Amino acid sequence: MATYLVLTNRVLNDLNEVELTSTTFSSSRGIQTSVKNFVNRALHDVYNELEELPSLHKETYHVTNAGQREYALPTADSPVSGDLQWRKIDWDTIYLKPNELVTNGEFTSNINSWTTIAGAGSAAYNSGGNGRARLNDYAIYQSISTSKDTKYRIQIKAYDSESVGQALKVQVGTAAEGTQNLSTTLTVSDFGDGKVLDTTFTATAQTSYITLNNTSTATNLDIDYVRISRDVSPKRLRYISYDDWVRRFSEKDLMNLSTGYECPVYIYKTQSGKLGLTPIPDRNDYRIVFEYWKEHTELSAHGDSPDLDDRYADLIVTRSRYYSYMLRSDPEHAMIANKEFENGLKRLRTDLVSKQEYMRDERVNLRVSMY
Repeated sequence: MATYLVLTNRVLNDLNEVELTSTTFSSSRGIQTSVKNFVNRALHDVYNELEELPSLHKETYHVTNAGQREYALPTADSPVSGDLQWRKIDWDTIYLKPNELVTNGEFTSNINSWTTIAGAGSAAYNSGGNGRARLNDYAIYQSISTSKDTKYRIQIKAYDSESVGQALKVQVGTAAEGTQNLSTTLTVSDFGDGKVLDTTFTATAQTSYITLNNTSTATNLDIDYVRISRDVSPKRLRYISYDDWVRRFSEKDLMNLSTGYECPVYIYKTQSGKLGLTPIPDRNDYRIVFEYWKEHTELSAHGDSPDLDDRYADLIVTRSRYYSYMLRSDPEHAMIANKEFENGLKRLRTDLVSKQEYMRDERVNLRVSMY
């Protein structure tokens, strides 16, 4: 997407005004400063008109606590994970999934939480991809909390970083390098796409150990991710209104008896704006996964770019021109710019609807006008 500087200069050029540079951007004056403000105002208008934009569509989750019925919705000040300055939740796509047991299983910035087992080579973080663990004739392991006699699914993706053929030994047991629950080898020989292990094991204790060992001599093997969770399918939570919860389930839930704790089936919005679950969760390892549309971020530095692709640039420019002409008391040109903006919105709205079946759900809408 065009930068804040480029968008501002496009409007200034249309107005026959002096353009800014990266050096003069922060010290703008007069009409230049006004146009900078108009760009942000136009951006806000675009987001409000096309609020279910793909670029603003995100996913996050809450992890349940056994016996806890209500969960605070994430805010900009208390996020669950990632960027959660949000404006709207899609209540029709909330799922219950088993929580991931591995800590730092994505290796986004290091191999912390993993313990190394000495070998002839090394174990280190590799910045390739989104982050990987690189093993060279070395092993790493981690303890995870499991339930005895419970079945778990394990998924591992690995890359042969040298295209010579690698062997990753995967073990799960009650000790590091233990093999009581699982012992298998993932053979990796494809440098490009990597290889995925997807299998199951049954835990025999409350604490299990996952060990990854590159048994190849003096060659690098990269691990992209390690995921372990209970082997159950995701379940969609059904939305009910608060009144429905009061009428059908509140008496039982408010008694808060552990004998009534079960796998949740319904979700609702409480009067205090929280997520409510019924039945009350019976486990600490459910993951409530929901989709939301995040709030846009106002542009500040000259190199900032909106969370939009380039097809929206003309909309921002024409809307900024409208505000600029209104400032100049030029209603004729302002009307022309506004018409261009409305026509552009219609085209993009049609394009969005044809590509994605968005459901406008007004049960939660946190949009607040900035002006």
